[in-house]
Amino acid sequence: MLVKLKKHIVENFQFLENKKLVLATSGGLDSMVMAHLFQQLGFDIALAHCNFQLRGLESFGDQTFVQEYAATNEIPLFITQFDTEAFAKDYKLSTQLAARDLRYNWFYELLETENYDYILTAHHADDNLETFLINLSRGTGLEGLVGIPEQNDKIIRPLLLFSRQEIANYAAENTIQWREDSSNASDKYLRNKIRHDLVPLFKELNPQFIASFQKTQSYLQDAQTMLEDAAIMVYQQVAKKKGDEIYFDLKQLKRLANYKSYLYQWLHEFGFSSWNDVYDLVESQSGKQVFSPDFRLLKDRDSLILSPIHSEKEKSEYFVNKNSTEVNFPLNLSFCKVSDISLPTNTAIFVDEDQLEFPLVLKRWNQGDLFQPFGMNGKSKKVSKFFKDEKLSLIEKENSWILWSGNRIVWIVGLRQDERFRIINTTKNILKIELEDGSQRF
Repeated sequence: MLVKLKKHIVENFQFLENKKLVLATSGGLDSMVMAHLFQQLGFDIALAHCNFQLRGLESFGDQTFVQEYAATNEIPLFITQFDTEAFAKDYKLSTQLAARDLRYNWFYELLETENYDYILTAHHADDNLETFLINLSRGTGLEGLVGIPEQNDKIIRPLLLFSRQEIANYAAENTIQWREDSSNASDKYLRNKIRHDLVPLFKELNPQFIASFQKTQSYLQDAQTMLEDAAIMVYQQVAKKKGDEIYFDLKQLKRLANYKSYLYQWLHEFGFSSWNDVYDLVESQSGKQVFSPDFRLLKDRDSLILSPIHSEKEKSEYFVNKNSTEVNFPLNLSFCKVSDISLPTNTAIFVDEDQLEFPLVLKRWNQGDLFQPFGMNGKSKKVSKFFKDEKLSLIEKENSWILWSGNRIVWIVGLRQDERFRIINTTKNILKIELEDGSQRF
């Protein structure tokens, strides 16, 4: 096993040479074998142990075991303790997900604060198989079947090519001691049920099942790579980015025989899970939406629009005092007194300063807002009707800003000035208000 690992590192992880490595060490069979192997290979290592305090005295027994091993072998050791159950409750996570988040967040802190380069975990081929079966049982895309990645940013999993049996045999041959986690014997968790009941059946049917599974996963990984390449090429034809939003052209999309697969490939990283609802948007009426925790997908005429969900903590009003020369948030606006004017545009207007009531106020629009569009001879119009006539999407409507003077609209910023503040023959003080280049209306 040592020779096989050394060859594997040379072929796939040569960048680990002369790097400082932190080994995630629970005290169990897999992590203790990994620690022994990397000692034998002469790497610069430290151990990192998380005490999740989930098994009472047994958890502290694991901690003591790792401490004694590190001291005996003169290996640097980092230890932390978590109140995992409290964290899971506070963030409404399962205990397993809570432990995972706590563990990996701490690992990355270690890299930064202790000046180490990579974290190594002892996941092996049986872990990979169990993850495959869990994802298969829950329903997944291709990325859920390709298994645990050997590298994920700074996390390296060098033992994925070895089976649990190979690891156990190595431990026996080298008299390596470890701690047995009592929770591994329980069928409380789905992973344990698969490990105890399903995997042994597969191995009984085919003694070379793990090797066959690894070969199949290699094919799946190749297929995933081809799919990702195709998705990138098609994305360039179908999608356009505008500010924080992505517009998917439905005419182009529906020309694809398997457009659902492309939508899944493009959108799953944004946290969407209600895939039938996502696919139904293609043929839905305008205004229909599907939400993920941080994003939404909107059907708007001939497009699907992906946009981030704005924080509810965003201020609703921003004030502009008299003699202000610029505003930098939420928009970049400049205010400048001028003597001459040109025709107003969507991004620059000229107003009679003496008609303004300060402070001016920037805020979102509300149903029922009225204004008198420039050039319409004093006729009032609902802002909502104006948006409809301009064919703004729901997202564009929600993100529009309006500049108010008292209870009168001065400007739907970036779209239309109000007639009541236009320059006339008797105007003495002209104020130019401009939406700066690179500033977005939304």
